[in-house]
Amino acid sequence: MYDFLDLALPKSNLATRILGELGEEMAAKYLINHGYTIVAANFKVPIGRNLNDAAVTGEIDLIALDSDVLCFVEVKTRSSADFAEPTAAVNLRKQRQIIRTARVYRNIFRIREMEYRFDVVSVVLKNHKPSKIELHKAFWNESKFRKKVWKYDFF
Repeated sequence: MYDFLDLALPKSNLATRILGELGEEMAAKYLINHGYTIVAANFKVPIGRNLNDAAVTGEIDLIALDSDVLCFVEVKTRSSADFAEPTAAVNLRKQRQIIRTARVYRNIFRIREMEYRFDVVSVVLKNHKPSKIELHKAFWNESKFRKKVWKYDFF
């Protein structure tokens, strides 16, 4: 599960990575227990370039089917919800990145007509055991990211 590169990470980064991977495993099991079919995990793909012309890679934690709906699932794991709920970390920037990655996924696999949505699973752990797992279906949609088209009526 972990490789020699993990040893080079600072201890806090390693702990965060382990916590995240554990949360993703628990989220996948939770989704399966709630009738989802996992299609892919940790899907990564180049999605463009940033303002500094550096390549940007997008990642989707889990891609699953909920009946006939394709779900792009972001998993947020925390060791405590005292400061903020895990869903608070799914900000507009993260949402936009997932939308772009999902668009590339749908293009690669030629998924045109299938309904899809963006879900979030929040996991709060205490001593590496789940104390709270929540599924937030349709946590956001693409509508707020679409460019606005202004129409003027002058006459």
